[in-house]
Amino acid sequence: MQVRDGMSEVVLTVGPSHTLREAAAMMADKGVGAALVSDDQTPVPCIITERDVLVSVGSGEDPDSERVADHMSDSVISASPEWSLERAAAEMSRRGIRHLVVYDGPELAGVLSMRDIVKVWTSDGATSGMTPD
Repeated sequence: MQVRDGMSEVVLTVGPSHTLREAAAMMADKGVGAALVSDDQTPVPCIITERDVLVSVGSGEDPDSERVADHMSDSVISASPEWSLERAAAEMSRRGIRHLVVYDGPELAGVLSMRDIVKVWTSDGATSGMTPD
């Protein structure tokens, strides 16, 4: 199985001036754990994740006043649609991240999350020695 088999083609984009609450509401509405941050002044997108929001709120910051720009990752880790899901999972594990931005050449193709990988593997008949309760 390849990255293209599991990635989400619909990508949520937010702006750096959105509040964390606005970004979280959009992520919840779309059912995604991350959003790309698009800014005319930055040639490549950045990313904000549910974990970024959680860290901010957990440290007592106000999600209505905190801006995405102050909590987003400055760079994204990318993958190719031709990568195997195993390679993508290994890269995520090695870097301690849960999302890869997928580019097909210079074009943004989608986002792959750890959740997407698990969904593909479990729906594709992957099995283990464990039995469900």
